[in-house]
Amino acid sequence: MARQSLSPKQAVQPAPEQIARVHSSLLSWYASARRDLPWRATNDPYAILVSEVMLQQTQVERVLPKYYQFLIAFPTLADLAQAPTSEVISAWVPLGYNRRAVSLQGIARQVLAEYGGRLPETVEDLLKLKGIGRYTAGAIACFAYHKQVATVDTNIYRVLHRVFLGLEYPEPKLSTEKMFLFAEQVLPPDQAYDWNQALMDVGATICTSANPQCGRCPLQESCAAYQEMSQHSLFPDGSVLRQLRKVAEKKAAYAPQPFTSSNRYFRGRIVAHLRTLPNGVYLPLSELGPVLKADFQPADLPWLEKIVSGLQRDGLVEWNAQGVRLP
Repeated sequence: MARQSLSPKQAVQPAPEQIARVHSSLLSWYASARRDLPWRATNDPYAILVSEVMLQQTQVERVLPKYYQFLIAFPTLADLAQAPTSEVISAWVPLGYNRRAVSLQGIARQVLAEYGGRLPETVEDLLKLKGIGRYTAGAIACFAYHKQVATVDTNIYRVLHRVFLGLEYPEPKLSTEKMFLFAEQVLPPDQAYDWNQALMDVGATICTSANPQCGRCPLQESCAAYQEMSQHSLFPDGSVLRQLRKVAEKKAAYAPQPFTSSNRYFRGRIVAHLRTLPNGVYLPLSELGPVLKADFQPADLPWLEKIVSGLQRDGLVEWNAQGVRLP
């Protein structure tokens, strides 16, 4: 994939010496500190696709056991494509965000129908698959096919921004789209795989969102954010930057609605209950409602219909005059 240049308006041109220093420091650190993750022990594009979809909005620790179980249940892309959707959803539990399971199966079916059962190799072709965005496309191209492409998830964005651009607070200096272009500019030749994995590892374990452990970071000496804070308000132990602590305090002060009152909670309850029914059995909404809420009333039916309609739109349930069931 050809590298794209940033426009002059972006004015982001790190010194070659800084880029080389960051490459050397981070790759050396990764060689000895890399996390031992099962999807790093395979080049199977399907297994890597499964891991990437599972890792969306879910911590590594929760993904690990389900990753093995899912691949045992559906060892190949064809197995996943041909399985009943209800079985795929059941195998996904309890990762949450069940629409990811339906989306993953949709990708498998599209690949089977349009690509002979083999995931494409290039970012451009991977982006033609419904449900695959730029990060996942780059991850598959790089981690499965060892293409020399950059990719940007939340951790990579944060590390690149802090190291080369400074603190991302109060406002980030680059949009995510522009960060992809910037990431291509600082990609080390012939080492995209280790580089992208290293960025994710340092972002997940050291350069965290609100409590970065700067004192043990391999990039400390090259980091623009660290230098920026060192001149102003670095704490004595070098571990917590005051500006970032303000962000953490804002997060702690935020009081979201109780999860058990959210539509997402009830979506999960609906899918979980439908899994207990025999295959093919429809459940009338009038019977489903009291399962979800002990005080369910006929006046709550429009609310329930709206949730079920969303589940149907996402491919998680089938709904008709008989009631609702898993597909």
